[in-house]
Amino acid sequence: MKYIAVFCGSSSGNSPEFVKQATLLGEKIAQKGLGVVYGGAHVGLMGAVADGVLSGGGKVIGVIPEFLKKKELEHKNISEIHVVETMHERKALMNKLSDAVIALPGGYGTLEELYEMLTWSQLALHKKPIGILNVDGYYDPLIEMSEKMIENGFLKDEYRKILIVEKNIENLLDKMNKYVPLKNDKWFEVK
Repeated sequence: MKYIAVFCGSSSGNSPEFVKQATLLGEKIAQKGLGVVYGGAHVGLMGAVADGVLSGGGKVIGVIPEFLKKKELEHKNISEIHVVETMHERKALMNKLSDAVIALPGGYGTLEELYEMLTWSQLALHKKPIGILNVDGYYDPLIEMSEKMIENGFLKDEYRKILIVEKNIENLLDKMNKYVPLKNDKWFEVK
């Protein structure tokens, strides 16, 4: 891993622990000599992650759509910024520039980004580790829903392994570093 794509809220949420953990995640990533690819904003958890990486001397690559840049959400102090036209282009470029993915708390956009990366992994379109930093149990209902999908035959049990869930940053990064992609199944070939 060299660069981790971080998906998270453009707001800070209502718990100070969200911002604290986002900042710590950024700091830990920088301490390990890794960089972050993220949505390019200076606000919310996005800004906290970027500031954490920068405070640790790490590199931060932002990818921001033009319409959000115009709203003055762009982080002006990051290492590199890419301006794209659409949200789809943003995700595609973030995927191209990253070797792993971590989701922090966020809203619909964060979930959509996380699920697209999970789906691409399931379809063997990439073999990157995908992690959730489950701050204060924020993602517990999502994990329960995944179990329900498996229970009801909509998700193979083996796909449970493509999502790494941890409450501790060090444990999450360690497990992601040791991640072994699923073997090819009869439908898809991992590239």
